[in-house]
Parts: sequence; structure tokens; C-alpha cells
Amino acid sequence: MRQEFSQELENLHVDFSELGMMVNAAVYKSAKAFINHDKELARQVIDHDHLINERQMSLEKRCFELIALQQPVTSDLRLVVTAMKASSDLERMGDHAVSIAKSTIRVKGNTRVPSIEAHLHKMSDAVKKMSDEVLDAYVHDDESRARAIATEDHGINDYSRQIYTECIQNMKEDKDTIVGGMDYMLVASYLERIGDYVTNICEWIVYLKTGKLVELNSSTDEDKF
Repeated sequence: MRQEFSQELENLHVDFSELGMMVNAAVYKSAKAFINHDKELARQVIDHDHLINERQMSLEKRCFELIALQQPVTSDLRLVVTAMKASSDLERMGDHAVSIAKSTIRVKGNTRVPSIEAHLHKMSDAVKKMSDEVLDAYVHDDESRARAIATEDHGINDYSRQIYTECIQNMKEDKDTIVGGMDYMLVASYLERIGDYVTNICEWIVYLKTGKLVELNSSTDEDKF
């Protein structure tokens, strides 16, 4: 019975990793679509989102079943809770990837501002790096790396503020950039939120290792409990 339960936990671990790879691919494709004005790639992200939702719902259901039927304790329970909670963060990252894809379809070519798009490109690369790294940290149960990854979110926030400032300035100088500028700010906000969800997953990795819920990137990093 114990061996069967251990196999269930291993399967859960694998399923979470696969969900993470699906979400990371969606984030990458949505950002690439926006930067390259690729509406077809954007539609692929939108069309495939249901697969992420279905995988996350299936994983969550299995977590509830394991808790109800196996009544895991201590580290096993933390693994199940981490997979369930962090998978929800992954699903929300996928939702924001869809929002970026929808912005790609909306934005018109004559409203593009290359300098702002260059910042968005760098921002999306930084977000993709974070999302790739956090999945690897989860797979290797690496608390110290999770804490380090969370600090990268400060750079994501800096990009967001810079893009917002430049968009406002461009919109003041050229009213034709207002519609496009709004989408730039939206995309930056979506990328920023993805970074926030990556930080959430970092917090769950710390919980998995220590049993403590912490708030990373806060002024004090004090334990919530």
C-alpha cells in the first residue's frame, strides 16, 4: 500500500512538471507572438489554453483524492499541497499568456513603437527565464534556488515601470499611439503578474522544504506562520 502511495506521489510530481512545461511554452509563445506581430501563433496560444486548464483541474482532483483517501502526513502532505497550490499559480500564468496573445491580435501595425517593444522583449525574456528556473527548482526541491529566483522579480517590476513611463510619454506626444500604448501597458502588466506567480511558486517550494509559508520579496521576509 505504501509503495502504491509513493508511486502516486511520483506521478503527481511528474504531472506538475508537465503542466509547468505546457505553461512555460504558452508564456514563451505569447510573448514571441506579440514581439513578432505573429497573430497565428497568438491564436495557437488561445486555442490550446483549454489543455492547460484541463491538466490543472485533473491534477487538483488527484490531490484532493490523495488527501481524502490516503490521509498523508508531514512531508508527503506538503508535497500534495504544494502541487495543488502551485498548479493553480501555473494555470493563472497560462491565463495571462492568453491575455498577451489577445493583445497581439488587437494591436494594429501602425501603432507600434519599436523602443517600447524592445523593452517588452527584454522583459519577456526575463520572465521566461524565471518561469524556466522555477520549474527546475521544483523538480530538484531546491529551496535556496527558489529564494534566489524570487529576487529576480524586482527586475521584472523595473521593466514594467519603465514601459509604463515611456507609454505615457508617447501617448502625450502622439495621440495615434494611445490605443497601442494601452496594449503595451497591459502586456507589461500581464508579464509582471506572471513574475508574481513565479514568486508564489517559489514560496511553495520553500514550504515544501521547510514546512513554513513565507512571503518572499517582502520588506522583512517574515514567516506568515
